[in-house]
Amino acid sequence: MSRAGKIALYSAGGLIVVLAFCVAALLNFDWNRTKPWISSRVAEATGRAFNIGGNLSLTWHAPQGEQGWRAWVPWPRLAARDVSFGNPDWAEKPFMAKAREVSFSISPLPLLSKKIVIPSLALSTPELSLERLQDGRNNWTFGSGGKSEWQFELQRLILTKGEVQLKDAIKHANLKAEIDTLGNGNDENLRLGWRVAGTYNGEEVSGQGRAGGILSLQQKNTQYPIDATVRVGKTSIDAKGSLTDPRRVAALDLQLKIASVSMAQLYPLIGVVLPETRPFVTEGRLHGSPGQHGGNWTYEKFSGKMGASDLAGTLHYRGGEPRSLLEGTVSSDFLNFNDLSPLIGADSEASRTRRGAKGEQPPDKVLPVENFRTERWNSIDANVQFTGRRIVRKEELPIDNLVTRVHLRDGVISLAPLKFGIAGGNLVSNITLNGKTKPVKAEMKLSARHMKLNQLFPTLEGMQASLGEINSDAALTASGNSIAELLGSSSGEIKAVINQGTISKLLLEKMGLNIGSVIVTQMFGDKQIQLNCAATDFIISKGVMQTRAFVVDTADATIHVDGKVNLAKELLDLTIYPDTKGLRMISLRSPLYVSGPFKKPKVGVDKGVVALKAGSALALAALAPVAAALIPLVNVGPGEKSECGTLLAQATEKPIAPTAARKATNTSGK
Repeated sequence: MSRAGKIALYSAGGLIVVLAFCVAALLNFDWNRTKPWISSRVAEATGRAFNIGGNLSLTWHAPQGEQGWRAWVPWPRLAARDVSFGNPDWAEKPFMAKAREVSFSISPLPLLSKKIVIPSLALSTPELSLERLQDGRNNWTFGSGGKSEWQFELQRLILTKGEVQLKDAIKHANLKAEIDTLGNGNDENLRLGWRVAGTYNGEEVSGQGRAGGILSLQQKNTQYPIDATVRVGKTSIDAKGSLTDPRRVAALDLQLKIASVSMAQLYPLIGVVLPETRPFVTEGRLHGSPGQHGGNWTYEKFSGKMGASDLAGTLHYRGGEPRSLLEGTVSSDFLNFNDLSPLIGADSEASRTRRGAKGEQPPDKVLPVENFRTERWNSIDANVQFTGRRIVRKEELPIDNLVTRVHLRDGVISLAPLKFGIAGGNLVSNITLNGKTKPVKAEMKLSARHMKLNQLFPTLEGMQASLGEINSDAALTASGNSIAELLGSSSGEIKAVINQGTISKLLLEKMGLNIGSVIVTQMFGDKQIQLNCAATDFIISKGVMQTRAFVVDTADATIHVDGKVNLAKELLDLTIYPDTKGLRMISLRSPLYVSGPFKKPKVGVDKGVVALKAGSALALAALAPVAAALIPLVNVGPGEKSECGTLLAQATEKPIAPTAARKATNTSGK
C-alpha cells in the first residue's frame, strides 16, 4: 500500500473511532446536566420560565419530511418528567402548562442559526391554562425575555389524557375541558375525545366531541378534523368538519346544525343581531376564516324549521369597521303567520317564557308591551331579504306572499319595502325604527291597493257575495320602546275608500236595526245591493284616532260613524248612525255604541234616543273637509266617474242651508 493510501486509511479509521466515541459518549451522557441550559434557552426565546423537575433522557430517530443530505442527520428526541412552562407576571396562575411527562424531538441543524425547532411535542397528562384579559393581553402569545437571538418554533402538539382551562375576559368565558385518547392509532391517526363545561357570556356550557390527535400548528395544508356537540344556555350546536392551520384558524369548513328557543339567543355566541323567533333548527355549511374584525364567513344553503314554518337561504358575514355586515337571502315555502308573532312580542306567555323574554304581557292589554333590545342594534349592519311564499294563517287574516328587505345600519332598522298580498290586492309599506334615540323613533308609510271586499272579511256573515275594491293610505310617526308605546304615541292619518261594488242587504239591515226587514230577509233570502261609496278618514294625534269622516253610502242606507279610538289606553268610543232610505216594517232607528277596552269591547243601543234622520246630507257634510284628500284613492280604482268619485266631488262643494235653498226655489219659480 502506498504511503498516501496508508495515511487515508489511518485517517478514516481515526474518524470512525472518534465518531464511535462521540456516539458512545452521547448514549451514555447524563442529559440531566443539560437541563439548566435548556431551561435558559427556552426562557430567552419565550420570555417564560421553563423547568424540568424530573429525569431527562435522549433517544435518536430518523427525521420526518427532510430531503437530500438533511435526511441523513438524525433528530434527538428528549423525554422529560415533571415539566412546567410559566405564565406572564399578570396571569392568575403561575404556570401556563404542566405535564407529568413531555417528549419532544429537536431539529439539530436550525440550532446552528440559534433557532429551536420542535417538530413534535407530546404531553402526557397535561394541564393547560389559557388566559386573556380585557385589554387583549393573552398568555398564548410568546414574547422574548430579553434581546436573545434565539427563536422558538413549535410545529406539532400531541395531547393525551389532560385538562385545558380557558379564562377569557373579552368573551366572558370560563371553560374547562377534559381530554383523553381514543383508540390505539399512531401519531398521525390518533384521535382525542373531549368534554367541556363552564360558562360563556353568562350562559352554562356543556359539550363533548372528538378531534384530531395531532394538532398541526404550522402546516397550513393540514386538515384538523372536528366532530363536536355543544350546548350553550338554550342553544345546541352540532359541528362536523375540518380546521386548517389551528394556530391561526386559517380556514374552517363545517357542516353546522344549530337549534335554540329563539334566533336572538345566538347573539352572545356570534355577536350578530337576529330577531326574536319561535324555536328553530337549521343545518347548513359554514365556511370561512377569521380576521381582524371577525373575518369572513358564509352559512351556505342552510335549511330548517322555525316553529311550524320552514326556512332556507344563505347568509354572508363580513367583518369590518365601524361595524360588520350581514347580508343574504332567507325564504320560507311554508310560513305559518303565527310564527312571526315573537318579532313584535305578540306570542303567548308560554312562548315568551321559553325564549327568556323579560316582563309579562298585562292580561288586560292587547298591544305587545315587550321592549325592543336597542342596545344590540348598533353591533352590526345588515341587508337581508326575506320571502314567505305560502302563508298559513287564520281565516280572518287574508294575507299571502310576504316579501321584505331588512336593513340595519348604524342602529336604524328599516323594512323597505314590506310587501304583502292581502285580500286579492297588495299592501306596500316602509317602516323605520331609529334605535339611536331614547325612546325609539318610528315612521311608517303604507299603501294598500285593490283589496277585494269579500276577501277582506272572510269570516263575516254576508260578505262572501259582496264585490268591490278597497284602496287605503296611511302615514304615522311615533316614539316608544315597544309596539304598545309606539301606537300609544302615534300621530298621522289613515284613509280608505271603497270605489264601487255591492254589499249584503242583510248586513246593512242588521246595522240599521231594521228588525222587520231582517226577518223578511232571513225568510226569503239575502241579496246584494249597490254600494255607492265607503270612505274613512282618521286623524291620529298622540295615540288617539279621531274620525274626520266615516261613511258608507248605498242605494238603501247611509251609515255614519263618529268617535275615537284611544290606542294608548286601548279604549273604543264609537257611535254608529244608521239611516235607511226606504220604508221599513219595524225600525228601532237608534245609534249603536261601540265602547270599552280592546280586550272586551261592548256594543249597545240607546233605546231612549231616536236617531236623527241625518241621511246622505249628514254624511256628505262630514266628508266635505277631507273629500279632496280622499279623491286620489278613487283614481286608482274605476276612475273619477264612479259613484264614489261623484259623491266626493259633491262633498267639496259648499253646502246650501235649507232656508237659502227655499229662497232659491222661490226665485226660480218667479
